[in-house]
This record gives sequence, C-alpha cells and structure tokens, in this order.
Amino acid sequence: MARADRKIRTYSALEVAKICDVVNQTAINWIKNGYIKAFTTPGGQYRVYAEDLADFLHTRGMHIPPELQKILEEQMAIDIILIVDDDRDANMALRRGLEAYNQDLTIYQAYDGFDAGKLAIEKKPHLVILDINLPGIDGIKLCHKFKEDESFNLPLVISVSGLSDAETIRLILEAGADAFMNKPINIAELTNKMEELARTRRKRQPAAF
Repeated sequence: MARADRKIRTYSALEVAKICDVVNQTAINWIKNGYIKAFTTPGGQYRVYAEDLADFLHTRGMHIPPELQKILEEQMAIDIILIVDDDRDANMALRRGLEAYNQDLTIYQAYDGFDAGKLAIEKKPHLVILDINLPGIDGIKLCHKFKEDESFNLPLVISVSGLSDAETIRLILEAGADAFMNKPINIAELTNKMEELARTRRKRQPAAF
C-alpha cells in the first residue's frame, strides 16, 4: 500500500554542515547570506528542505549523498491523491478509474472547498484533482492556498472543469495549477498527465554525481 504517512524531510544547519564537511557556523552563514534557501522554526532554528539542499550541492558541484537522492525520488512520487469535486458521481468515477489504473494509490475524496482544505492538511496528498466550481471555497482560491502554504506540502494540482473558456483557464493556471483538463475526464488522459507531471518534477531535481 502507499505510504500515507510519508513526511517531507528537512535538515538542520548542523546536518547541512556535516553533509558539506564544514563547521556548523559556515552552514549558518551560507543560510544567512541566502546561498541556501531555508526557513526558521518557532524555536529560531534553521531548517532546509531536501530539494533546496540538493540544489545548493548541485550548483556548487558537490556530491549528493545517496540518502538525499533517495529522499528526493520518494518525495517526487505520486501515490496519495485527493479528488475534489462536488459532483459525487464524477468524483466516484474518477476514484474508480484511478484505482483501476493503480490499486496501490491512496485516494481521498472531498465534495466542497472546506473539506478539501481539511483533508489536504491532514493527509498531505501528492496530487490534487481539483474542480474549479466548488461550494464553500472555490477551486481557484483553494489552488492558491495549496501552492502558497507549505503546510499543504505543495502538491501538484490538476484542475478540472466543464467550463473551458480562456479566462477560467488563465485564472486557474495563474493560481498555480500544474495542468487543466476539461470534464468529463478521460482516465487514460488523466493518468498520462499525472505521469508527465511526475517526470517533469523529477527532472527539476539535480541528479546525483
């Protein structure tokens, strides 16, 4: 079964220093000077996402440890999916189609924007299939949240809608959606798009030396 409890790996400044074979203060200085992208915990400690550490190592021509490369590959996989659509028949049809495609997927379903937000926080999906026209929080606002709030783990978003006018598509893509598809959804086209997005995201990550 898919690992629904997978978490995004972060590194402390000390761990960064050990990987780079430098003293802790050097790693802290790199972070302070913006050479390594990092965030600060409520306790004031620096934390670096795996992909940001890999980017730093790659740009400096430094070796990427096998453990870090493995973490990056796992984080790029799509095995937890959230389907957000208030049309219950369409929602269930998508679930059945995806389960037929890969029975190891973990699939969650939401029928309005509020439930979608709660599930996304709790389950940390790798991909959200997001209907644009939703009761509660609409799909465009929800997409903004998924792509700007790191507590959602920044999932891929495939937006779907029965409306295909240029303005609707423009707005959802500007909100951060990775792709747009017209309803009704063809499962083969959907799974092809999922695989394409996964490949594209993996290619953005530097390969190990």
